[in-house]
Amino acid sequence: MHNRLANLLGAASLAVTDLAVGGATRAAGVSASGAGALVVLAHAPGLGVTELGRRVGLTQSAAARMLDGLEAAGLARRAPGPGRGVQVRLTPAGEEAVDAVLTARGAPLATALAALDADERDRLAALLGKLLTGLYAEIGDAEVMCRLCDRECCTDGAVCPVGQAERDAAGGEKAAATP
Repeated sequence: MHNRLANLLGAASLAVTDLAVGGATRAAGVSASGAGALVVLAHAPGLGVTELGRRVGLTQSAAARMLDGLEAAGLARRAPGPGRGVQVRLTPAGEEAVDAVLTARGAPLATALAALDADERDRLAALLGKLLTGLYAEIGDAEVMCRLCDRECCTDGAVCPVGQAERDAAGGEKAAATP
């Protein structure tokens, strides 16, 4: 049995993803994982290649190839890390690309939301917060879920529902581990 609401959500999710990711990738001239990597590195400079890949959904070898492309484009660089590790950091051009990615990602989302009046947008925000909290229970990783998020606008005067779900889950794990 097919559920109309689920189907509508799927179609809207795909359309919004196509618009947002398409704008982000064009803005930086990189792949979707490359755009995600730039945003991730803006919030977590110095990650290793393996962790960066995990956050954008790539294996270590695929992440290394993606990073080769970011380095060739002058957007990121590898540097020695602790021990034998390697840290990845944005270059100044990479930092500019992050701004372009977030702007290009946000513009079609704002256009899509313009179809709703203020009250509808407020209700949708509350519902999306609830939906994201439930999705966190399935995915279990805020860093993965928020890899293309404009974190400043998400937390300006509000609490990020994904971050809150992660804090709640961590608190529950601590409580469960305490005898």
